[in-house]
Amino acid sequence: MNKYSRILEAVRETNPLVHQITNYVTVNDCANMTICFGAAPVMSHAVQDVCDLDAVASALVLNIGTLDENQIEGMLCAGKTAAKRGIPIILDPVGAGATPYRTQTAERLIDELPITVVKGNAGEIGVLAGVAAEVRGVDSAGIAGDAKEAARSLAREAGVTVVMSGAEDIITDGVRTLGVGNGVSLMGSISGTGCMANPCVAAACCVAETVDACAAAMAALGIAGEKAAAVSSGPGSFKPAFFDAVYNLTIEEFEASAKITEY
Repeated sequence: MNKYSRILEAVRETNPLVHQITNYVTVNDCANMTICFGAAPVMSHAVQDVCDLDAVASALVLNIGTLDENQIEGMLCAGKTAAKRGIPIILDPVGAGATPYRTQTAERLIDELPITVVKGNAGEIGVLAGVAAEVRGVDSAGIAGDAKEAARSLAREAGVTVVMSGAEDIITDGVRTLGVGNGVSLMGSISGTGCMANPCVAAACCVAETVDACAAAMAALGIAGEKAAAVSSGPGSFKPAFFDAVYNLTIEEFEASAKITEY
């Protein structure tokens, strides 16, 4: 068993509780994916609730996909409690670069909280790294220059691990850089695959070093996407097959199929 498969096994053995303040478009999918991956979900954004939840949670996910002021207040409250406990905080800056409100919110969360992982597409990461990038709605429309260098720049500047999703996922803490080559285009044909990856990354970060944890989680989801695509005829059949593939992924399948490169 290699170090990446041990991370998947450790998640399943420990069943970490992942508190998610996420968007209403994908909240149910995120909860179910958390379970399929081997962790436990709890979904809440109320200020009156989140601090108590993060007193017992193993990790925190912040997703700004459908943000409002009450949600932002809840994120800051939850993040401060998580910070006191030293648990991983994963930020998905959905749509950063599409509007000033989204960009400013992502920057504020990075500035005010000890974020562990910033996970976004190339456009979102590029905007936060200060390089030329374009975001159309919540999707990346491209990034200027070297994507790896943009990810490294944000990682070093913000003191975080960056996960840049794409045809090859780039994972870096500014020192180590990994690439994950698993996945299929059908994963982009349904809404929320990026959101669903957040709790998986969070759960993995509970049991291992952050860069390796992110690589293991992203590779597992990519492999599951490949398996699901092989038995699907389109987005409608792909989605349930994707959940099944994550749930049924074996350590042997993972080790035989994972495409993780250290640069």
